[in-house]
Formats: sequence, structure tokens, C-alpha cells
Amino acid sequence: MYVATGGTAGMFKTALDSLKEPIIIVSSDSDNSLSASMEMMTYLANKEMKGRLLHGVKEEIATSIEQILTAIKAKNALNGLRLGLIGKPSDWLISTDFDYNIPKEKLGIEIIEIEMKELIDEISKRNYPDDKTCHELMAKNFDKGQIEKALEIYGAFSRLVDKYNLNGFSVRCFDLLSSVKNTGCLGLALLNQQGVYSGCEGDIPSLISMAILGEISGQPVFMCNPSRINKENNEIVFAHCTLPLNMPISYKLDTHFESGIGVSISGNIPSGSATVFKATGPLNRHFVSSATILESLHEKDLCRTQISLRCNEGVNKFYKTPVGNHYLVCLGDYSGHIEEFFNLL
Repeated sequence: MYVATGGTAGMFKTALDSLKEPIIIVSSDSDNSLSASMEMMTYLANKEMKGRLLHGVKEEIATSIEQILTAIKAKNALNGLRLGLIGKPSDWLISTDFDYNIPKEKLGIEIIEIEMKELIDEISKRNYPDDKTCHELMAKNFDKGQIEKALEIYGAFSRLVDKYNLNGFSVRCFDLLSSVKNTGCLGLALLNQQGVYSGCEGDIPSLISMAILGEISGQPVFMCNPSRINKENNEIVFAHCTLPLNMPISYKLDTHFESGIGVSISGNIPSGSATVFKATGPLNRHFVSSATILESLHEKDLCRTQISLRCNEGVNKFYKTPVGNHYLVCLGDYSGHIEEFFNLL
């Protein structure tokens, strides 16, 4: 709503029932527009309704409107999302336990729990798509037997996604090391490339955050662990053994870092603008920062895909906003969009 002049708060009150939250009020710097807008914002606050006042130069207002509309579109897209949890969260994820009804109430996201045994049974069928992507992977300079086993896991993931009509899932992937002697890294990379939000270690808060960032940005999302911090330069190294295959400019296959078996992805992510984000499961706390990816690393003592980035918010905020051991990174700066998204909740 654009407020052209003062004395219009009564008209605003009358029209309020026909407006949907959040109420966006745009004011100018003349004709008592700002004072009338403040009256309207106070009325909304008294009624505990969501509203935003936009005031400033045209470029700033246009940017804010774009961010708000993108956030609203993402929130609508998340409504009805079905996310699977295959197995239980990994034992070391002690902060991920929360009431799964909360994302249902706040965003309309449903969590579907699936037994690990069902995944193992699907893997035992040893089927995967006979397509160009799988043929190209089999031609990679890597152990063919290991690639084929990893593709069988991919096929099993895909069938569960279809069976339960999932938009994404997170899997207790480390159990696969002992049960099938391989990893889910390649399967997760392939499904993420296809737009199915696919996460590791049964980490549902990270999966929800991945979906939020993905819907806002429209970009593939890298789920990763912080490995080290250079406080003086506000630099953080993030690493993980899988990422969407449409995110790096190049990649090669490698073994899984912790186990030395299976198939993982060692990718080279392009340098430039990025977003680092993570929210807790109940969505009551989040960290977001614009960032600059400085380079991809290939160090032997870290997970296979590694990036060094400069966190524009500063690492002190990172330290002071605990949200778990996984974070989500995408290319491009969507930090303002993320903040607008949480203003809607």
C-alpha cells in the first residue's frame, strides 16, 4: 500500500480486512506520508499483525519489495512440502531433536519417517536408471565396482522419493558404511542436481534450511560442515563429501573422507558472491550472512569438497549464533531475502 498523504489512517483501517499479511506500507518524504504510515504501523502492531514500512530512496524501496515478494513466494512454495527422514538422525547430532509439528504449523512442511530397513531392502534390488548421467559416471576414472554400488544406492533413494512423493529427504548415511560398504554421497549429489533436496546424517533442521534457501535462491545448495576459522580475516573453511553436481565448475570422484571407502564428490565451486545460512528446526533462531567464496581447496585432512569463504557478517556472529554443525551455502547474495523470509514467520 502506497501512502500518498497524511490523514489516510482511517481509510487504511477500513480497507484492512481486504488486505493479506504482511501489510507492506510504502511512504514518501512529503505531504505527511511518513507520519500517517507510522500511525498505520502502530495500529498493526497493536493488533499483532505483520507489517513492513518502506521509506527511503526509490532503489532501496525497490530492492526491499523484490526481497519481500521473493520471500512470500518461497514461503508459499514450501507449504505442502514433503520431506523424508530415512532412519534416525546420527547419534552425534544431539541438537537436532525437536517437534516435527512446528515446521508443519509454521510453513506447512511435513516430515515423513521411513525405516532404514526399507532403504537397505531397496538397495539390495541393485537397480538404477540406465541413462546418460549414469553412463557418464561409470566412465569416470574411478573404481567401477564402487561407482556401480553407489549408483545402486542412488536408485534406492530415487524409488523411495517416488513411493512417498517426497520433495526431499535426509538419510542416516553413515549406517551404509557397515551395511552395504558404500556411501550415499553420489546418490545425494545426483538427486540434489535434479532438484530433490537431499541431506546427510538424518539432519532435519539442515534439510529444512536447505529447502528454504533453495526456494528463495533457485540455486543448488551445498550442505557442509565448518572446519576452521580465521578470525582475523573473517574467513571460514567449509567442507563435505557431497554437493549438487550442477554446482561445481568441475569435479572428480573420490573416496569418502571418514571411511576411505565408497564414492564421494571432490568439487571446485566457483569463487564469488555467496550466502551462508542455517536455521534451527523450530525456526526460532537462524544465522545468515552474505559471503565471498575465495577458493576451492583440496586438503587431505578434510571432507572432499572444500571452500574457503569470507563471511561478511564477521565470525563473531557465527560464534554467537549456534545453529548446529551443518550449514547451507549457495551462490549469490540472498541474505536480505532470508531475513525477509523470517520476518514473515
